[in-house]
Amino acid sequence: MAEHVSGTSRRRVLGAGAALGALAALGPLATAADAAPARAVWPTEFPLPDGFRPEGIATGPGPYAWFGSLGGGDLYRASLATGRGETVSTGTDAMSIGLKSDRRGRLFIAGGGSRQLRVVAGRSGRVLATYEVGRPASLINDVVLTPRAAWFTDSTQQQLYGLPLGPKGELPAARDVVTLPLGGEWIEAPAQGFTSNGLARTPDGRGLLVINVHAHGGSLYRVDVRSGDARRVDLGGSKLPDGDGALLLGRTLYVVQQFQNAVDVFHLDAAGLRGTAIARITDPRFRIPTTVAAFGDRLYLPNSRFDEEPTPTTEYNAVAVRRVH
Repeated sequence: MAEHVSGTSRRRVLGAGAALGALAALGPLATAADAAPARAVWPTEFPLPDGFRPEGIATGPGPYAWFGSLGGGDLYRASLATGRGETVSTGTDAMSIGLKSDRRGRLFIAGGGSRQLRVVAGRSGRVLATYEVGRPASLINDVVLTPRAAWFTDSTQQQLYGLPLGPKGELPAARDVVTLPLGGEWIEAPAQGFTSNGLARTPDGRGLLVINVHAHGGSLYRVDVRSGDARRVDLGGSKLPDGDGALLLGRTLYVVQQFQNAVDVFHLDAAGLRGTAIARITDPRFRIPTTVAAFGDRLYLPNSRFDEEPTPTTEYNAVAVRRVH
């Protein structure tokens, strides 16, 4: 593999009362990386459809990766063992940016400028639920799953959205969707500028970590899901101006710095209020990666090629690199 690992070196509360209390208890952390290690003979890069415009990635169930598209609602499902895949139509033209897959094979999708939070049956592409949130300028960017909720960022509004899940993963009614304003130390870009991007859970499972590409030259905040109180995470001077996708494995946080063609790696304390930079992953195959997902001992990233004008024939791919241990 060609990657290089150096040393330390996406933007009114409805039913708020009871729903916020339920969403606060996030429970123990579980990740796709707990699966069996990927075999060494599995491909370390594979093509995505021409013109697909990938942005988000999710892995599982099993050794499969799912990709969302800035160009519409179609998804792409690829076998990590072979690199071969297929396009899955969801019957919508609305973009699919960030996405996560649960153990039931459902995909939770951030719908970008469509202002939609969508839940899709992965194998069939059938839309199970659609929730419209935010304001006309909203950009629903990324999503993270917890045992009791799915949380989404809005890159142009100072708030998160939560889908509370029932004891058996039941999806909520539209009236139960939570809009959580961000307060505390949070700093939003003026004039609905692009601010929040990727998000993850804290290592102790009690809060959320949200990337803010505007404040302090690019930073990370810990958010209390009961109150929306946001506290800046001390990263020891490290900045995240190009921070996009985020992935937490144990206490290790991976942040994709897209235009830097790098993944910065931090070791966090349990509460997620302090982090130490421990590595930077770079690779000559990176062509502005956006998001990251794990399977076994590998990280998988889609190359967005944001430096190229997209066309129907633009070639895209995904690459794999080793996790930091």
